[in-house]
Amino acid sequence: MTTDPQVVALPMGDLTFPADGAIFPGQTVVVVAYAVRHAGGVFLFDTGFREAAPGDDPELREYFQKYALRTRSLPDVLAAAGVDLGEITAVANCHLHFDHSGQNALFPGVPIYVQPAELAAVREPDYTLPEVYDFEGARFEQVAGDHEVAPGIRIFATPGHSPGHQSLVVETPDGPVLLAGQAVYTRGEWAGIPGALVGSSDTRPGADQAGYARSVARLKALNPRRVLFGHDRQGWPD
Repeated sequence: MTTDPQVVALPMGDLTFPADGAIFPGQTVVVVAYAVRHAGGVFLFDTGFREAAPGDDPELREYFQKYALRTRSLPDVLAAAGVDLGEITAVANCHLHFDHSGQNALFPGVPIYVQPAELAAVREPDYTLPEVYDFEGARFEQVAGDHEVAPGIRIFATPGHSPGHQSLVVETPDGPVLLAGQAVYTRGEWAGIPGALVGSSDTRPGADQAGYARSVARLKALNPRRVLFGHDRQGWPD
């Protein structure tokens, strides 16, 4: 049995931005997480988001409805990929916005790697939902900058979309596979396809466009053989 890391895509659903909103009006984007199977277990990159539940307060339910969320249960998606929830040995969210960290609470006691700048931002108004970081058994492991989390699996700091955004680099015999998260929105952005959804159009307060550009340049310099994205099911190259 091979011990080389293997990356599995986990389609978590989609969301639609409000038609009258300032950011990507009316656009529907998919949400994709990834499981990386390696010799020491399974590393999870992002946890997707969840639908409104009967116990949610009205304000939270309104928030979910605003973005027309269509989501999937992470345990179900993992099972379809041949992964048991109990196999997850560690987690990293590319950042702590709700669509990338909404099912973190499934992992009490499991280390969740986070950049200090990201953890410091979570209590800012309208940044995320408390349930993604404030849950029983939450175990956040702060790492500043790049950090190897397992042999051949490395967190790569890519601030810009958020203060502590991070991507994941997985070394394989054929070259590095990059899990960009939202450091690069889509395959079209990476490939320079006109009209693609791009991060440079994100005018949301807190987005650092200069930092975003620097992070994209760092990722390009890796010369990855394959790139996978948090908001695009199609990787690069095809």
